[in-house]
Amino acid sequence: MCKSFIKTIIFSIFMVIIGSSELYAQAPIKFEVSFKEPQAHYVEVQMEIKDVSKDYIDVKMPVWAPGSYLVREFSKNVEGFRAKTVSGGELGVQKMTKNTWRITTGKEKTVLVNYRVYAFEVSVRTSFVDASHAFLSPTGIFMYPDGQVKRPAEVTIKPFKTWSRVSTGLTPVDQKQFTYTATDFDVLFDSPIEVGNQDVFNFTAAGVNHEVAMYGGGNYDKERLSADMAKIVESATAVFGENPNEHYVFIVHNYQSGGGGLEHLNSTVLGASRFAYGTENGYKSFLSLVAHEYFHLWNIKRLRPVTLGPFDYDKENYTTDLWIGEGFTAYYDNLLVRRAGFYTEDAYLQLLASDIAAVENRPGNLVQPLSESSFDAWIKYYRQDENSVNSIVSYYNKGALMAMMMDLKILKATNGEKGLDDVMKAAYNEFYKKRAKGFTDQEFKSIAEKVAGISLDDVYEMVNSASSPDYNKYLQLVGAELSDLNKGYEIPDLGIKTTISDGKLTVQNVYRGSGAWEGGLNVKDELIGINGYRIDIAGKELERTIQASKIEDVVKILVARDGVLKELDIKLGTNKSGKYLIKFIDNPLPEQSKLKDKWLH
Repeated sequence: MCKSFIKTIIFSIFMVIIGSSELYAQAPIKFEVSFKEPQAHYVEVQMEIKDVSKDYIDVKMPVWAPGSYLVREFSKNVEGFRAKTVSGGELGVQKMTKNTWRITTGKEKTVLVNYRVYAFEVSVRTSFVDASHAFLSPTGIFMYPDGQVKRPAEVTIKPFKTWSRVSTGLTPVDQKQFTYTATDFDVLFDSPIEVGNQDVFNFTAAGVNHEVAMYGGGNYDKERLSADMAKIVESATAVFGENPNEHYVFIVHNYQSGGGGLEHLNSTVLGASRFAYGTENGYKSFLSLVAHEYFHLWNIKRLRPVTLGPFDYDKENYTTDLWIGEGFTAYYDNLLVRRAGFYTEDAYLQLLASDIAAVENRPGNLVQPLSESSFDAWIKYYRQDENSVNSIVSYYNKGALMAMMMDLKILKATNGEKGLDDVMKAAYNEFYKKRAKGFTDQEFKSIAEKVAGISLDDVYEMVNSASSPDYNKYLQLVGAELSDLNKGYEIPDLGIKTTISDGKLTVQNVYRGSGAWEGGLNVKDELIGINGYRIDIAGKELERTIQASKIEDVVKILVARDGVLKELDIKLGTNKSGKYLIKFIDNPLPEQSKLKDKWLH
């Protein structure tokens, strides 16, 4: 037998071994999810791990949910973690860290894991189970073998006996009821699951089938929502020129008072107020929420900062670019609703004015740069306290305003030929489709400047400094003007926000630089008297006294602080809150009118 033939045989055997090894490593992790006691808010999970090759295996649960930048410690809800062999023999388990369990496997090749999860937190990012339904936020339900996030997974849902539906973006398995697959755990963790008797309807838009799963009832009109949500989908798809999904799921939780949303790869979870659909503002606000989370389908889920994927589920994943990921999306949510025909030009301008008010009436705007706000979301934005108004700025509101200014500047520079839409599309094509990677700060700036044909240093200077932008410098490019209706009025102000707590009028916030700040009023102080007179619980006497005073007058405030009475001398300052209005000017130049039409379509 010749040497070359022997080499060929050896190579073939080697390739078979390698191929078998790869196939061996790809055996899916299987989960079975059931609900023995939904009324007590528990989820039962069984996990099957095949192809175990070591004497032990570490099983982990994520500590956070992508899209919500806070370590939530999901493992705190886990109970009764046990491991056994296929034949039922118990295996040793040791808790190694807050979210890691080590299973001693011996020579067992297949390990079965059982645990329960307590799920009773209402939000779009946490799991909730009761007798009526189950919402499974995957990072708080499913565990993964350490180092094996890229293994495929299979999930079988066993609904409670009175439930009949499952809604999820996961791929269904043929001939297996309520069984779904995920190519890896990144996909599984990005696919929320609704189980119960939700009201489901469908519509097609941008060539994609969309499922809407409504829980909690409400006065929504399915036909109207189908038509109007389709318009939002078409408006968003038009920005990028393509829709990357074949199937998309909206999971909508309707509560007495609900809100918020969380984006996923081919689905989203929305919180809504069940009877707000019947009001014009409530309905349009819901459409804006739909637009926001749907726009994330591209921006964040595919076009993303480099550190946001692949994810480290054990700890924070930092980026300075949430002002792009969330702020730009917050800009587009109302803009898409306007483009779809639901907001008038004036109504849209007032939404922009509301963003300006949210930024400018917050002292933290002059303390925290926008890029720092993004980076510190994990410890500041998602953990706000009584002083947050003085120390941080929202990367949603201010990021949206950066997007607006960048959009208008590019429109001006290109004579209306290009705008922020073109930047987003170019970045999506470059980083997601061509290079399959996230972008760095400089890479996004470079591609934006390439599209614009000009420098965007002025925008990035505003991002990296704590300052108030010159909004009119950009708004005037499209014939719009911002004004402060409070400008010129000298209104005396104490500098606090109050609340009623346990039947007492107390200080909720003290604003930086105000008389209360300088004079030593504290959050949680109970307000008892002013200038020798008792303050009523509604605070009307306090309000009337301040209004009747002059700026720089000194008022005597009697407070109870931790049971101790104190009288403080507070010098009144000027109310610095702005009341903002944006309007188009009466006689715009032809160029301004042209750019305005390009901007608002």
